[in-house]
Amino acid sequence: MNDINAPQATTQDNNTPLSTKPKDPIVGDGAHIIVFGNEKGGSGKSTTAMHVAIALLRLGYKVGAIDLDARQGTLTRYMNNRIEFIKNYKKFIPSPAHLAIDKSDAESVAEQQDQERNFFKMALGELAPNNHFLIIDTPGTDSYLSRLAHSHADTLITPLNDSFVDMDLLANIDPVTFKVKGPSVYTKMVQDQRAQKLLRDGGTINWIVMRNRLSHINAKNKIQVGVLLDRIAQSAEFTVAPGFGERVVFRELFLKGLTLLDLKNDPKTPMTMSQISARQEVRQLIMTLAPEKLKGHASPLRKKA
Repeated sequence: MNDINAPQATTQDNNTPLSTKPKDPIVGDGAHIIVFGNEKGGSGKSTTAMHVAIALLRLGYKVGAIDLDARQGTLTRYMNNRIEFIKNYKKFIPSPAHLAIDKSDAESVAEQQDQERNFFKMALGELAPNNHFLIIDTPGTDSYLSRLAHSHADTLITPLNDSFVDMDLLANIDPVTFKVKGPSVYTKMVQDQRAQKLLRDGGTINWIVMRNRLSHINAKNKIQVGVLLDRIAQSAEFTVAPGFGERVVFRELFLKGLTLLDLKNDPKTPMTMSQISARQEVRQLIMTLAPEKLKGHASPLRKKA
């Protein structure tokens, strides 16, 4: 388990620590766990996870992050790039405490699962008690670690590319009538982990499916995907949320470790109308998440002098 501790944000409007302000959210009952999951790579999980983490930090919440895809390590590299930006430009930008968990290389499957379960519990034990929210990024494949994380999710966010190919993970669709014939592999997995969570702690998983990389053209395919997602949502019990449009800026920001909410801290990236629109997409996702209902209100970070 790799520990990458970026500076945790604590500066508030009156420079008072979170724990002493009267309107501060509650930490003592443990972090609200937000898992980003999808069994298909390239859906934008890590980009979305990073943007949600930074948005919550800027709202004044304490946030931790766990990368369960340490081999590919997109979220971990994103965090490392962010630390480098801070070092190079001496800019204050809020960053979550971060841990990365490697897949076990033990000889037997039983030993691998036991080791991965212990690493996961250690990460939860370190980050969950002292943060309001815990962001967990999962691999784009089915794995024991991914299932384990899903079973601990309070909220599950599934970024989904706006296509019938990606939607096939959620449901089996009749190609002629476009009727939903039944749940597909990922939906079945989520249902199984909902049952596991209910047995373990009596809780449930609030599932949000966000339509990612949306086209800016209101094409027929885009409309059909929206209609079908609404149908699937009723049986699979998830909420459909608007995601992020297809923009080159996301790839550029990754190299700097920045998000759309950090652009004012980047002296080399001028703000454009496209980026302003993209920032609004992030805010809409946070509104769907409704952190103030989950952990109470916090005082947004002010700019550090």
